[in-house]
Amino acid sequence: MAKNVLGTELQACSHQPVTGFYRDGCCNTGAGDVGLHIVCAVMTEEFLTFSAEAGNDLITPNQLADFPGLNPGDRWCLCVSRWKEALAAGTAPPVVLEATHMSALEFVTLEDLQAHAFSH
Repeated sequence: MAKNVLGTELQACSHQPVTGFYRDGCCNTGAGDVGLHIVCAVMTEEFLTFSAEAGNDLITPNQLADFPGLNPGDRWCLCVSRWKEALAAGTAPPVVLEATHMSALEFVTLEDLQAHAFSH
């Protein structure tokens, strides 16, 4: 079983909408996940706008990709590189630590993730 950034069992990020590279609700990763969709983040208007302006429109639904489009408040497994870009730009969305894959710690610090922790 995969571990989260806190060293405990990786929890589900979202089943509504269904997220994750494998569309299993979790921020699991594997050889095919070149984008490393491992940060469970809670979408904000500010981040969704930032992401769209950076070339990744997460707002518009795409039926071909079975993508519903996201709204503020939705949880989604983000690419760790995009979260890191948003952090540098001051628009990083809140992170669900229990649902963020431990591999994220290879790219961002636990302190940065904790500073943006989503409070339930």
